[in-house]
Amino acid sequence: MQTSVVVEPILVVRNVSKCYASGFQALKNVSLSINKGEIFALLGPNGAGKTTLINAICGIVTVTGGNVIVDGHDNVRDYRRARSKIGLVPQEITTDMFERVTDTVKLSRGLFGKPSDPAHIEKVLRDLSLFEKRDSKIMTLSGGMKRRVMIAKALSHEPEILFLDEPSAGVDVELRRSMWEMVRGLRQRGVTIILTTHYIDEAEEMADRIGVINKGELTLVEEKSVLMRKLGKKQLILELKQPMAQLPATLTDERLEVSHDGSQLIYTYDASDHQTGIEVLLAKLAAQGVDYKDLQTRQRSLEEIFVSLVNPQS
Repeated sequence: MQTSVVVEPILVVRNVSKCYASGFQALKNVSLSINKGEIFALLGPNGAGKTTLINAICGIVTVTGGNVIVDGHDNVRDYRRARSKIGLVPQEITTDMFERVTDTVKLSRGLFGKPSDPAHIEKVLRDLSLFEKRDSKIMTLSGGMKRRVMIAKALSHEPEILFLDEPSAGVDVELRRSMWEMVRGLRQRGVTIILTTHYIDEAEEMADRIGVINKGELTLVEEKSVLMRKLGKKQLILELKQPMAQLPATLTDERLEVSHDGSQLIYTYDASDHQTGIEVLLAKLAAQGVDYKDLQTRQRSLEEIFVSLVNPQS
């Protein structure tokens, strides 16, 4: 008889709350489990609690309630061992600008009690295209290169979990793409990646699962593919032969609209429904003599889904 292998999560957040002295409730009973080797994207508007949650997991913020277990270690009772499992790349570039790149990365490794390992430091710098800049002072680097230095520091002590808090903020598209490749490479080596981002395409491109946090509450955690399937409406777009200013009365339907320039009819439907209404719509158009020269379908984007989750009235 074959027994199934139970995979223990590498990170468990249980009912974590954070209330500041002012009375502001930054986190409200957040619970979350992250599996080893997955890429988890945490989405939310400004002030939603993303950074507070990361800081709570890393032990930087003292929580009001709940607890965090990092690879079996409580992040309060066994702080040093729990923290040694984590690499953190914060939003802000916080490092000595007068230091050389290689020195600041070596120092960061030493702060975690790791013995000197020049080969590992060299590999980290090469993986991040920083090796040629290893003897440069950080102040001389571009913004994108400085952010890479922050990632190198976070990887210096060989963490099993890497937090990337807005990793692409202020960097160009090319650098963002190269960072995505780096993250995939880390995941292949077994590193668990948790990122917060304002760039929805970043989550759509890389994440295995997505969590949405809003006003301190984790409102949704779902596999990306399931989320897209459950909430991602589709649109049928018909290119009209003759523009129309408005819908004829016989075609009024809350799911059907005319584009701003009148050149398209746009029909929104749920692809999971057995009856999408497309056949009925096309029959009505034919009966009304509405001709179209082309049609195509479009999947609702993750960005549109995210907006609808945090602003239900929109």
